[in-house]
Amino acid sequence: MTLAYKHILVAVDGSDEAEWAFKKATGIAKRNAAALNLIFVVDTRSFTGVKLHEPDIEEQAYDYGKELLDSYKQEAQANGVSEVNTFLIPGSPKKVISRDTAKKVEADLIVCGASGMNAFERYLMGSVSLHIVRNSSCDVLVVRRAETE
Repeated sequence: MTLAYKHILVAVDGSDEAEWAFKKATGIAKRNAAALNLIFVVDTRSFTGVKLHEPDIEEQAYDYGKELLDSYKQEAQANGVSEVNTFLIPGSPKKVISRDTAKKVEADLIVCGASGMNAFERYLMGSVSLHIVRNSSCDVLVVRRAETE
């Protein structure tokens, strides 16, 4: 059994907590000489009603995800992480992250931000980070952003 991580999967969505998760994952990847796998999931289910009024909304989400992943990849490489892979995938973040992509990259650590949702949204949809913790077969690090003074 080894204590070093070799395949890290980090979920990013543009939130402050996801950015902190990325920064921590980058440090862990560098210290462990691990592959860093960045994933942005476009939850296309959430666009169903909006598409009638904003037909380009899904394309905008994909463009935003690609820009975010490209930016994070460059930053990770500049910080000394040699292997950085990106995944821009449609679907339910709960399933795509903890089940499909974690298995694909043979993740031994998943890093994600804590839920930024309010209590009502968590009640309706459930927390993605909670689902990842409960359903992943590897270690999970849930990152919270420190409160600013």
